[in-house]
Amino acid sequence: MTLQDIQKIAQQGEGLKVEFKKKAAFPEKIAREVIALANTEGGYLMIGVDDDGSVSGQRFIEEEVYVMEKAIAEIIKPELTYKIDVVKLNPKKGVAVFSFNKSPNRPHFLLEGEKRKTFVRVADRSIQASKEVWEIIRRGKNPKDIVFTYGEKETILMRELAEEGKVTVKQFQKLAKLPRYVASKTLVRLVLANVIKIVPQEIEDYFTLKEGPHQNAD
Repeated sequence: MTLQDIQKIAQQGEGLKVEFKKKAAFPEKIAREVIALANTEGGYLMIGVDDDGSVSGQRFIEEEVYVMEKAIAEIIKPELTYKIDVVKLNPKKGVAVFSFNKSPNRPHFLLEGEKRKTFVRVADRSIQASKEVWEIIRRGKNPKDIVFTYGEKETILMRELAEEGKVTVKQFQKLAKLPRYVASKTLVRLVLANVIKIVPQEIEDYFTLKEGPHQNAD
């Protein structure tokens, strides 16, 4: 990767596939961004780039790379593969670009005590994934035809989506008078069957019709 390549990516700003960091301070936090990129569409973590996209570089860039490599190796499970390009701006300053594919080993996660936490990318943010998102990532890796019975609960769901445009697990659970795990399982299955889509949110995800009007994340 050349300096021109880096500047071209940086000019586009942060987004679904691009995250800027001036330096590798708080590598545990940056690991969340890495997980989100690898779990979603892949992309670039750029160190030595300001929030406004200025490629200003960072002193001792090799040390920044070392800190991030160590964090990725020690904190992220399962093992994550990536590529690193380091480009010098001058003898003292450089930029590092970590490139990630959409990982075949997703969902990647952090271990916090006994708890696994995973993250996904929504626009230019990395957010913690709900258990529904986790399940969709896990099962969506090997797409196969999902067979489901179109029964009463699915009819209630489709009617609600046609009228309101979106629904949460809680709302569907209440409407269809279901236990939460059944409501959750039904929605996950319909996402995997390509009938509806999930829109991850920081507080509560919502679901929309797959071919419905485009919904903006709140």
